[in-house]
Amino acid sequence: MAHSDGAPRHTPIGRVVALAVALAAIVAVVVLAFSWPAVTAEAHDLPVAIVGPAEAVSAAEEAVDEQARGAIAFEEVDGRDAAVDAIETREVYGAIVLGQEPEVLTSSASTLVVAQLLTTVAAQLEEGVNAQAAAAAEAAGAPTAPPHIEVTVTDVVPLADTDPRGTGLTAALFPLVLGGMLGGIAISIAVIGAMRRVLAVILYSALGGLALTAILQLWFGSLQLDYWVNAAAIALALAAIAAPITGFVALIGRAGIAVGPVVMLLFANPISAAAVPKEFIPEPWGDVGQWFPPGAAATLMRELSYFPAADMTFPWLVLAAWAVGGLLLSVIGHFRTAGGAEPDAEASVAD
Repeated sequence: MAHSDGAPRHTPIGRVVALAVALAAIVAVVVLAFSWPAVTAEAHDLPVAIVGPAEAVSAAEEAVDEQARGAIAFEEVDGRDAAVDAIETREVYGAIVLGQEPEVLTSSASTLVVAQLLTTVAAQLEEGVNAQAAAAAEAAGAPTAPPHIEVTVTDVVPLADTDPRGTGLTAALFPLVLGGMLGGIAISIAVIGAMRRVLAVILYSALGGLALTAILQLWFGSLQLDYWVNAAAIALALAAIAAPITGFVALIGRAGIAVGPVVMLLFANPISAAAVPKEFIPEPWGDVGQWFPPGAAATLMRELSYFPAADMTFPWLVLAAWAVGGLLLSVIGHFRTAGGAEPDAEASVAD
């Protein structure tokens, strides 16, 4: 714009300063949201099963707590088979089996971080067991040193050969969240009419679930077991992220688009526990993250691929609640009389 004399009109300095401050604040929030969980990540109360005589269990718990205070919460179980069952149902991340043949059970498919921690515990346990045996032999006046006791490490639920570090499964979550968010935003902008948005979300989620599962499972090998169940889970996850965006747009207009970047990307995604166990995220945010689509999707995808015996009711319900809730908001928006994403006359014609 120019003045009447033809000279260009400049943006007021106050507006320039306000814009710079706002942009800096946004960048700071983004950096904080994505870096805070990683910077503050620290193991606390990781559930690990333990098996063995009472005295040995007590000594092992004290020794582990001295090395990593508060990191592990031991749960006593009856026998090795019970420990394996607890791992396969994701009740615990691993187990320590004490006795004549001590063993540490890990689960790299559950989390490599804890598997590595338990491998370190196994080395410390082996050192301690042999030191005790040597001391006992010396006290008894034995002429020779006792045989070396080896603590075996067994990976009960290993990662697939096609994804030996689990990077594919972990890296899949961010594109999934981004895809659901962009899908919801694109539908909100490009499709007029609340009911048509409902149809668009359903079709997009179904097709996206089939396509993403084909890439992640058939091509990359990051997902395992049943293709169709995995596709259903990913489709539901996409709908759980996209539907609330279109739903809020139907109710309050284009401002509802902020549900995607603010709620799903900046808040829910960093606390989803996709890369580390939820016990590594400061309380109570690790548990809170499981109530949002990114966290529920990350848990469900991992359990469908590696822990079919686990109870997956909760993540299925969380994703279904967000998807159905978002679609219901769009239906409610269909009958609104004011304040929607587009004029009522235009919406009614489109629907």
